[in-house]
Amino acid sequence: MAAVRTIIDVVTEYYQIPLEEELGDAKHGIHTHFELPIVKIKVSDGSEGVGYTYTGGVGGRAVCAMIEHDLKPFLLGKDASCVEKLWEDMNWKIHYVGRGGIASFAISAIDIALWDLRAKKAGEPLWKLLGGASNSTKCYAGAIDLNFSQEKLLRNVQGYLDAGFQAVKIKLGQETLEEDMERVAAVRELIGPDVVFMVDANMKWSLETAIKAAKQLREYNVLWLEEPTIPDDYHGYGRISKEGGLAIAAGENLHTIYEFQNMISRGNIDFPQPDASNIGGITGWLKVANLAFAHNLPVCTHGMQELHVSLMSAMPHASYLEVHSFPIDRYTTRPLVIENGRAVAPDTPGTGVEFRWDLLAPYKRDFQAITL
Repeated sequence: MAAVRTIIDVVTEYYQIPLEEELGDAKHGIHTHFELPIVKIKVSDGSEGVGYTYTGGVGGRAVCAMIEHDLKPFLLGKDASCVEKLWEDMNWKIHYVGRGGIASFAISAIDIALWDLRAKKAGEPLWKLLGGASNSTKCYAGAIDLNFSQEKLLRNVQGYLDAGFQAVKIKLGQETLEEDMERVAAVRELIGPDVVFMVDANMKWSLETAIKAAKQLREYNVLWLEEPTIPDDYHGYGRISKEGGLAIAAGENLHTIYEFQNMISRGNIDFPQPDASNIGGITGWLKVANLAFAHNLPVCTHGMQELHVSLMSAMPHASYLEVHSFPIDRYTTRPLVIENGRAVAPDTPGTGVEFRWDLLAPYKRDFQAITL
């Protein structure tokens, strides 16, 4: 009988990392930093798994507090090998105050640490443990660039091309659709007809504006329009898809598999985009990936490229990995590798995300302290 790998400690750390420049989108405003809650799970055989989540700059302390005060006491003494059972039990433990939001972020960090332990125990890189379809995936570069001037936007996109990317995305949501379309036209002219092009409105528009925008975007051979309106309006997404005549992507603001089920079946989206940082970690992400497979849809991602590269590489129905503006991988031993326009998954046992604690140290904060 296999030995029980008892959880003997759960350590929660909180980092607040400044961005090199201010980044803006249509609904969240200007980002000056991102938050990085990290969880270290220690087990009785001496091994340790590391997991994490991230935020756009708000709520990270609450995520850490939920882990420390609600989930850590529950996890101590449990068998770390029973990853899926622990995921289910954690969801029900905090279900009454959770069902998405902060609870999903907290569970995500823990679940990723448990998968790190599982993959290390198996001696396998995550992409191979999860299916091994490939060791690389298609990817695109996209910045939080709504506040960039058009000139700066074009310089930024040119930087993607120079770095070897063969697909790019920009933010929409200027004061007028005319301004948005001017930027779209300028980017398409810069990248030429063969580079894959996506756009993201970050929930900015009303239903009618979104339909109008989708119709106009068709002229520019856009692969998808992402989050054209609020994520709660499944019926509205269905209308945008049908009347706008453009493929629709969504998912970064959906934090349960049931939301994805509604968005796929009622919203008729074409590109589901689960994020392991807020969908319940790797376990939650796999559930959505399987849901997409059952609906004959590809799976994509949002952010967290240093981890998602392994998940996407593992999937036979993977579409595009997002390479995001929050540079988490800059603080790891292996920043994302791009070869021939594809992102390459790490081959080390575990998740492949190993933090440079020396680089993170200046940004560590006390998540239990109250700051005004």
